[in-house]
Amino acid sequence: MAQNKIHKRVAIFEAEGGSDKTWNRHRKDTMPIIQAFKELGWTAEVIFFRDEWKEAITKYVIENCDAYIPRINTGNLPNGEAVFNQALREMCAAGVVGTPHPDTLMKYDSKLSLVDLNKTPLSLADTVAYFKWDELVKNFPTSLTNGKRVLKQNRGSTGEGIWRIQVAEGVQVVKGQALALDTKIKCNEAVDNHVEHHTLEIEENFLIDMRFLPRIKEGEVRIFLMGTKPLFVIHKKPADKQDAFSATLFSGATYKYESPEAWPELIKFFSSCLQHLTDNLGDVETILDWTCDFILDTDENGKDKYWISEVNVSCIGFTNQLDIGIQQEMARELIRKVLKKRF
Repeated sequence: MAQNKIHKRVAIFEAEGGSDKTWNRHRKDTMPIIQAFKELGWTAEVIFFRDEWKEAITKYVIENCDAYIPRINTGNLPNGEAVFNQALREMCAAGVVGTPHPDTLMKYDSKLSLVDLNKTPLSLADTVAYFKWDELVKNFPTSLTNGKRVLKQNRGSTGEGIWRIQVAEGVQVVKGQALALDTKIKCNEAVDNHVEHHTLEIEENFLIDMRFLPRIKEGEVRIFLMGTKPLFVIHKKPADKQDAFSATLFSGATYKYESPEAWPELIKFFSSCLQHLTDNLGDVETILDWTCDFILDTDENGKDKYWISEVNVSCIGFTNQLDIGIQQEMARELIRKVLKKRF
């Protein structure tokens, strides 16, 4: 592809099938996105990716498209994402504008991003990762003596694999003194707030360990962005019932959609931290549509403080907000990225 040649064509990658598709085989927000590009004189086409078509798809996109938008949820390709990601790498290497590059996407989407950011104002400093079982049993029994913790498995969405952990009622705790592995613990999963009882002999090989923030009862706050521009905020408030801490709709949480102007302190703080994201996770300027979730805390002066709890970059949907022009914002932002790179 010539460095300054413009095709005015964008590839939108989707997976075949899935509950997020309608009768026309597309997501509900796909056709509005295509129309938004058409209104600006560009063509956007959907390409359903299969591993066996990798070479043909890669060649076609390199020869005919200026950019791609990946809209495939993790787990929706039958054989995983390895071949798909390699195809995207080859496209980027040939000059196609990736929004974003697959390595950047994986870095942001991974729950490890919370650990990668733990030396910045965005993430709690005591957030750690356990990559092996022996690391978990060596460190978590002491970590839990400092108060309730949240363990995040590297799987699932909408609260799956996110557990609030606390010692069972009646267990004696000495701060900094490791608990025995047979200590009984109470576990709540965020997917639906259900409770399970276990011991500290947890059989997992990869977990993120972070502090539980009790102000989650006031809600988790999600910023929806196009590029680096906040478009709206979702205030997700957990159900008002015992043991509830999940901010997912499935668990009974309520969602309130607000303008960024309704959250000036959060937006100002987040905007000041964009460079931290680039430095630790990859160039934030290459991302198209994405979300960042925050939980409230209180600083040493009694003022509100926000901690990042999750980042989502892959396959962000906005079927319920098509009336506020998100698809037009997407088209304009992608074209801006292409023109910036070409010229």
